[in-house]
Amino acid sequence: MSNAINSSLKRPSSLDELACYLQSNTSTMGFFVPLASNTQHSFEQHFYNLPIGELRVLEVTLYLPIASNASEIEAARLSIIKSAIIRQKRCLQLDENNNAVTREVLILDIQLVSDSLLNADNNIEKDNVLSNAISMAHSFGTRYFMENLVLDIGEDAQMLQVFSWQDWQSTIAAVQTPSDLWRFLSFHLDNLKQSLIGGIAGFESEQALVSQFMNSTALFSQAITVDNALIKNGLQNEPNSALVAMSLAQKHKDTNAQQTYRQHQQQAATLWSQLSRQMLELATDNSVMDDVQGASQQSIQWLQQLLDESLFSRHELIRTIYKHLEQSPSIREAGYVIHQHSYESLGRHYVIIFYGQGVSTQQSRIAIQPNLQKIAQDVATRLPLAKLHHVIVLGIEFVQKDNDTYIDIDAWIQPVDAMTQKERQLTKQLQRLNQQHKESAKNNPSAGKVESMRMQLSLTIPARKAKL
Repeated sequence: MSNAINSSLKRPSSLDELACYLQSNTSTMGFFVPLASNTQHSFEQHFYNLPIGELRVLEVTLYLPIASNASEIEAARLSIIKSAIIRQKRCLQLDENNNAVTREVLILDIQLVSDSLLNADNNIEKDNVLSNAISMAHSFGTRYFMENLVLDIGEDAQMLQVFSWQDWQSTIAAVQTPSDLWRFLSFHLDNLKQSLIGGIAGFESEQALVSQFMNSTALFSQAITVDNALIKNGLQNEPNSALVAMSLAQKHKDTNAQQTYRQHQQQAATLWSQLSRQMLELATDNSVMDDVQGASQQSIQWLQQLLDESLFSRHELIRTIYKHLEQSPSIREAGYVIHQHSYESLGRHYVIIFYGQGVSTQQSRIAIQPNLQKIAQDVATRLPLAKLHHVIVLGIEFVQKDNDTYIDIDAWIQPVDAMTQKERQLTKQLQRLNQQHKESAKNNPSAGKVESMRMQLSLTIPARKAKL
């Protein structure tokens, strides 16, 4: 029988953003099949309810003698994978009525430990296992599964995707966001199935595949889909220029441009994550956003909406915010509004209000900040988008202190109920009318300018005060 070390000793997940999607009723069911004799291990099961589907992660740590040879390590590793595959299949049988899209992931960490610690009898001595163990670097790649395992590769099969702990960490560091992690897992699954069917190894290691993914057009597939939908629904006149440039650089394998764009996206992703927590602390008086368990339910739901943004979507939101510094002093003084849409989820719309600097201006922070909820509700009723599900209003103020610039952001996130069939029909009629206005504006430019100005003003005037 295997000797299971207390799973509470396991390291916490390295992707903090995933913690916001963690289901509280995660199953902790043990293995159905005993592991190899005298194999000590710990394991944790986490279910993450992401907007696009459910991510199920089983983290297993093997504790092996430091003097173990290659064949002994491989036997223990293979035993874990086979047991996890059987466990996964039985879990799927118990959950056969669940129609949710899922991704099943096994993360395997191999820790080499001295015999004295490995054979410790009490928990205090076992606590030393983690601090004195050596994590062994290892990898898989498609060749491993082609040569060592027989996997079910049917069209509807829920294949177990296996990563070493090191490869999982490097994957997370590269993709950064939960939505891009999900996209990579789909990319990984497709490549694995193609390799097993074709009999040709598609990638040598998961790290190599991550690099391939980050330099492929798959990274922008969802953004392109949303971009096209925004144009079709009349919320955008032409393709996003940044998206066109980045996707073309990927397509033509322009190494220098790809590296530059990737750096910009990674920086924007990190900054968006920091700003998201900061703005919610201001909005909810919650000083414990780093502790997800201690945050309110509303805070978690709001944070999920903000962190759902992909690398490209975060890039565009941060770029929109920092373009404020390029505006003329008169515009910054008066304040203004920019409408932006998520490039990850069609239906998540942003109203970004840059507060005027003068106290007496109509768009000062004092005047606008108490009315963010009303503005969100007003936009939700007027925006001609049938799939609208959230309106996010951000009130932004750039604060100069000494030689540094700080950003204060107020936020309100308004859920929007799905439209009825009648509302959808009315929305389509409104979209047709807007298209007619655009066509008329081509023949009569002055009339088009008047109409555009009227619609813009109607969206930015707060109607009544509401406590944030």
